[in-house]
Amino acid sequence: MKKMKFLSMILTLFFVVSCEQEILVQQDPDPDPDPTGESGSANFTKFVSIGNSLTAGYMAGALFSFGQENSYPAIMAEHFAYVSENDAFDQPLVNSVNGCYNPTSGCTLGRLILFDPDGPTGPASAAPTPAGSPGVPAPFNTNATDHLQALAPFTGNKDNLNNFGVPGIILAQALTPATGGPAPPAPNPAYNPYFARFAKTPSTDGTTGSTILSDALATNPTFVSFWLGNNDVLGYAVGGASNPSILTSVPAFTAQYSAAIDAILAHPNNVKMVVGNVPNVTTIPYFRLVPYNPVVITNQAQIDAINAGYAPYNAGLDAAFDGGFITNEERNKRKVIFTVGQNPVVIIDESLTDLSGLGLPNYREATAQDLLVLPAASFIGSLVGGDPSLINGVTVPLADQWVLIPSEITEITTRINDFNAAIAAKVAANSMRMALADIFTKFNELATSPTGGLVVDGLFIRSSLAPPNGVFSEDGVHPNPRGSAYIAKIFIQAINAKFGSTVPEPNISKYFGTFFPVSPAL
Repeated sequence: MKKMKFLSMILTLFFVVSCEQEILVQQDPDPDPDPTGESGSANFTKFVSIGNSLTAGYMAGALFSFGQENSYPAIMAEHFAYVSENDAFDQPLVNSVNGCYNPTSGCTLGRLILFDPDGPTGPASAAPTPAGSPGVPAPFNTNATDHLQALAPFTGNKDNLNNFGVPGIILAQALTPATGGPAPPAPNPAYNPYFARFAKTPSTDGTTGSTILSDALATNPTFVSFWLGNNDVLGYAVGGASNPSILTSVPAFTAQYSAAIDAILAHPNNVKMVVGNVPNVTTIPYFRLVPYNPVVITNQAQIDAINAGYAPYNAGLDAAFDGGFITNEERNKRKVIFTVGQNPVVIIDESLTDLSGLGLPNYREATAQDLLVLPAASFIGSLVGGDPSLINGVTVPLADQWVLIPSEITEITTRINDFNAAIAAKVAANSMRMALADIFTKFNELATSPTGGLVVDGLFIRSSLAPPNGVFSEDGVHPNPRGSAYIAKIFIQAINAKFGSTVPEPNISKYFGTFFPVSPAL
């Protein structure tokens, strides 16, 4: 039986029929009239959006044309056009079907899809799989020629661009020319190939040249959306909080955010803007799909062998308790004992009492309060060097990068709250020209709803990547088109509330969710 089952969609067709000389003629339905509204005190004539991968339309682990076309700024621009005479919303399209999933490895693969390798009746489960992998059907069977397009230089008119979303950037990278160059092998940690491909003046020395912010302002905007800060904490979180050096400090974030906003507000167009705050990244599917107890063992002999391996460690904990080094509570928390059936993974927890002086590592079994990262799904149960006795997550505990422990979750959420406080303060100080889209609250409501989701535009949606209700794409981090429409709705609601506009909100039911699993071509 499949581990993952998906409901099939029911499509209802509506036909308009007319009667003339008693002959029924099928006709196309009359199109819905375009919605109308007013711009209020905002001016949407030249709308420019600044942000990271969420703004760029990055989905399913890649930047590709379909994702860009369904970015939340593109959806916002479509609805601004109902209340304002605007030019077309111009994006630095990559002209790639599946984009680049692995840029550091040469873009040999593309976006993730849900792929079922043995079809709907086989024992294997559908799982996120890169386009271009063996067996995936068209149109996902593209090769590096298509995938490399995601990083090819943009050949359009850079002066006309509206979307300045750049995948992977932190706030500081929007302010420095080094983001556009020089490229490796030059030692330039700020370099981002997604910006370099469309930077108006790519830097050759890291100090001169254009920045993301300067290029955006050079287009002479009248209204700006600004959503940065997610990656200043997300990068740290997805790495299991194992690299503190990449977690932006609150003073640095506050100063950089203020500098960016001040530059936008100083534009001679008297620009008004909407900003998004930072969502609670620990609630996204990337941290919620892999259970803490995925290890199923039904063979008693295997259980006995595993427990024998941990027996010296457990005995050492008893001795540490007897010696007064740890409490009884911590001793019980750290003991590793497997039983027949479903078991937690074993992890390394650096927050435990250091018993290295007694020759004891910081091992314990995971609990429901721990969050395993999505890539752990394919790592748990794999063998180290092909040795059947060295099983990752079982006899070899998971290292820090595979799991967020409670203290790390608290650290991350505290940092997000501090970032959002800085954002809210900047908005309050410029309240006549800035609206705040509270993405944090809206997505928290979605993730923590007691019913498992929310009904929006008559559609039940979930904080999940699973079709048909999930609003996240196959990478568990970025929204799918329906999720982008939901984000656009939140931004437009904030704009209307602040500036007295009546921009029509997008109906999220009209946008694609995550596609159902595909099987190998026959």
